[in-house]
Amino acid sequence: MTASADKDADNAGVIVIVDDEEMVLTSLKSFLTLETDYDVRPFLSARQALDFIRSTEVDIVMSDYLMPEMDGISFLAEVKKLRPEVPRIILTGYADKENAIKAINDVGLFQYLEKPWDNDDLLIILRNGMEKQHLMKRLQEKIEEINRAYGELEGLHKEIVKTFV
Repeated sequence: MTASADKDADNAGVIVIVDDEEMVLTSLKSFLTLETDYDVRPFLSARQALDFIRSTEVDIVMSDYLMPEMDGISFLAEVKKLRPEVPRIILTGYADKENAIKAINDVGLFQYLEKPWDNDDLLIILRNGMEKQHLMKRLQEKIEEINRAYGELEGLHKEIVKTFV
């Protein structure tokens, strides 16, 4: 598949990336802008990213593990409170098994990614995360349809009971 075909196959979505290193943000944004149709929103500050997430619908949130203002686990835990359905990815240059397990358990991570990342792996992870997000949105819509239909049936049932009792 060509890069262009990959780009067409992607469903556009909003990806928030938080890292205290501007070079990492620039690199990720440039790569993803060239290879995908995603709307990439980079933030140097976890607090500014949280403000953005509070006011905007996002599809994936990716964060550095170690940041001075707020560590990645704490940031992603806040994201989970705000948007529990959004896949959360942690990016770290300090990979160790203990932190990976803690992150997965505490925050319910979608993925744990080590720096330096492999661009092909990153694209696959984001594509899978985006697909999960779209499927969850469709599932939620179907649940709401079923609840509306159930409510209508309940109303009809009450009308029928009133009529015959």
